[in-house]
Amino acid sequence: MDISSRLDPTVSPHEYFLLELRRHRKAAGVSQDELARRTGWSDSQISMIENGHRRPTRSFVEATDRALDLDGALLDLYDMLHSMASRIPEWFRPWIEIEREAESLRNWQPLIVPGLLQTRDYAHAMLAGEPRITPERLEEYVATRLERQTILSKENRPMLWVVMDEGILYRPIGGAEVMSAQLRHLVEAGDHPDTVIQILPLKAGSTAGLSGGFSIAQASPSRGATCSAYMEFPGTGHVTDRPTEVAALALRYEAIRAEAMSRRESLELIKEALATWN
Repeated sequence: MDISSRLDPTVSPHEYFLLELRRHRKAAGVSQDELARRTGWSDSQISMIENGHRRPTRSFVEATDRALDLDGALLDLYDMLHSMASRIPEWFRPWIEIEREAESLRNWQPLIVPGLLQTRDYAHAMLAGEPRITPERLEEYVATRLERQTILSKENRPMLWVVMDEGILYRPIGGAEVMSAQLRHLVEAGDHPDTVIQILPLKAGSTAGLSGGFSIAQASPSRGATCSAYMEFPGTGHVTDRPTEVAALALRYEAIRAEAMSRRESLELIKEALATWN
């Protein structure tokens, strides 16, 4: 399969870099074998890097930049994209890649709107509450959160199932104007055929999800159809692909969803809550 048919430059900085790497090589009329001869890297290593099976190192990029006579253009791009990735906490980076490659995502949130469905102002208000956060770091975190949401606008976007606690609709994050815009966004998102939002009503009395939010990702068959999960903790999180851990969370998710309202009822409840913020 041609790399251009599999990688999406609008979703991942890494995938964007790989497409640019390949574009520069082809524009120079250099084959992978010739690039290997010029750089000292093997043709199999170059093939693995271009096809996303191995991450390029800075030394590889430096050698390739020289070999293709790019005068630092490829290296500058690598450094810029690497800087973007560094804004993401190390413990969360594996989940970013998993999200980008997922065929479906299941998410439970007991306290806040899930990050993939947050508006800019809601995300700003949420992240502004982090201890000792600087204005510069705040803007970086908000930008990173919004970058994650681009997976929902790509051509082969994942199916997204979200279950949220009803209390989220009335928790005043950022004030009435922010909440009003956020709930309108939820209604619009919930109308998309590939997004299902369900509300767990307070009257359900469910306790299965009170220990914290989590997400479960199902990879596409082309990537082995494996499942991974992300669990949230105060200030940190845990990413796992251990079958026993993922299965336990999947069972918990179904227990929570069994108590939730239907998709149609949930959207109506969100609209009712929206009226309280207008």
